[in-house]
Amino acid sequence: MQLRFDTCCLSRNASRRYIISVSRSALLLERLGALIQQSVREEAARHGLLPIHIQVLHYLARANRYSDLPIAIAEYFGITRGTVSQSLAVLERKGLLTKEPDAAHGKRVHLRLTPAGATVLDDSWAERLEQALGGLPEEAQALEATLRRLLSGLQGINGQRAFGICRHCSHFLLEPDGARCGLTGEPLAAEQTTRICREWTAPKAVQP
Repeated sequence: MQLRFDTCCLSRNASRRYIISVSRSALLLERLGALIQQSVREEAARHGLLPIHIQVLHYLARANRYSDLPIAIAEYFGITRGTVSQSLAVLERKGLLTKEPDAAHGKRVHLRLTPAGATVLDDSWAERLEQALGGLPEEAQALEATLRRLLSGLQGINGQRAFGICRHCSHFLLEPDGARCGLTGEPLAAEQTTRICREWTAPKAVQP
């Protein structure tokens, strides 16, 4: 009986330590998120914009041609199409982006940053975050892998598209005459392969 009691106590202590550890991780993530959101709000205020406007500009600066679409913005940020339409109207009116029709897909439009829109992103919160990450060269790769797994898990729970860098996608094909998307069959310009793609799918793990 005594052994059972001690084992039970050890189990509770281990569980308590685990809960504390998880809570610390969650607290750190929450704090990082709050600091980033604060930076986004401050950046938006400097330009007379709302935070979502700044976030949309940052997204478009990194999106490839399959992802620079209004529907992709709604999916990426988990917001309504109405909110996206209102945000795009503001950004277009301020001369920060333009809409370009897709020659092959009728009503589809691609969203492009104007030079003024790109200037808004100079010395942005994202650059400061990159600088902070640059101070962790040895931990950067492991940190990225951990954050990727966490993000994938949360996206799965919420039923959201993964989004990811084109060249790291299971559909990405590198052929003698250049890169190609295995999903659409279309050739990919080199600069497109380093951008975010809406159709991104995680590569299958290689079996040993």
